[in-house]
Amino acid sequence: MSSPDLILDSLRARLRAAGITHKALAARIGVSESSVKRMFSQKDMALTRLAEICQATDIALEDVLRGALDTQAQPDALSLAQETALVANPRLLLVAICCLGHWSVEQIVETYRLTVPECVKLLAELDRLGLIELKPLNHYLLRVSNAFRWLPDGPVQHYFREHVVEDYFAGRFDGAGETLMCLPARLSRADAAELSQRIAALAEDLARLHQHSRRLPAGEREGYTLLLGFRSWELAAFTALRR
Repeated sequence: MSSPDLILDSLRARLRAAGITHKALAARIGVSESSVKRMFSQKDMALTRLAEICQATDIALEDVLRGALDTQAQPDALSLAQETALVANPRLLLVAICCLGHWSVEQIVETYRLTVPECVKLLAELDRLGLIELKPLNHYLLRVSNAFRWLPDGPVQHYFREHVVEDYFAGRFDGAGETLMCLPARLSRADAAELSQRIAALAEDLARLHQHSRRLPAGEREGYTLLLGFRSWELAAFTALRR
């Protein structure tokens, strides 16, 4: 990833940590919300604009640049011991997953039966484990890279297989906004890597829409879960039919 990309990712992370949406940022710097989205999506931002955004949001430019440098050393995964600690406490794992989705403390306690002190205590534990850096006013920054993945066949994936997958796919997937697809394809490794990048972008879109919907009354929002898997695989019954 290039240095400008790292700087914009660092800025985006600090805006999220401060709870500043695209719309709020647009109002502060006097441009349209679509212009702000375009700046980040096209990754085209002049240094003067970066300085203006930092001044308007009380984010230190030095922190943004330092964060870009730190990102290069951020891990793509947790250690076995870190994941083991997460699955040992389902509430801690819940808050960890919320943090990876850039949820605020307010969003977490609004959705789940956790008090603010309980949530902050769990955030402090995640800080100790190295997943986040807890900031003042219950904000936080992720201490893992944008390419973060759970350990293959690690404790969290085992937990998902045991507690999540069967329950998730037991649904009918026929509600409003729901969908289930299983699409086989034969791809080159380069094409498969491209699709993986698009899946990562989809996860970012989910986080953005989650933040956008926060402004709506609770009665107008429903809980959705995106469960994605993409790997070289074929159902054994289909493999048996191969020529």
